[in-house]
Amino acid sequence: MDQHVTTQQPHSPLLVRVEEAARILSLGRSKIYELLESGELPSVKCGKSRRIPLAALEQWVADRTTWGDAASG
Repeated sequence: MDQHVTTQQPHSPLLVRVEEAARILSLGRSKIYELLESGELPSVKCGKSRRIPLAALEQWVADRTTWGDAASG
């Protein structure tokens, strides 16, 4: 008998709507659409809708985060 133990943890969605991405990043919807059009943020097409991977939002922030004097140089 397989005794696989699982723990239930709340999970985050894999994909978010443009409006949710804007709220998460504290940016406007227009800016999110600009980032999508420029290719800075990837998206997944779902019919006529676009969804943005949550991991892509986290990576976008990480790529632009500066620490200490790194911002000045």
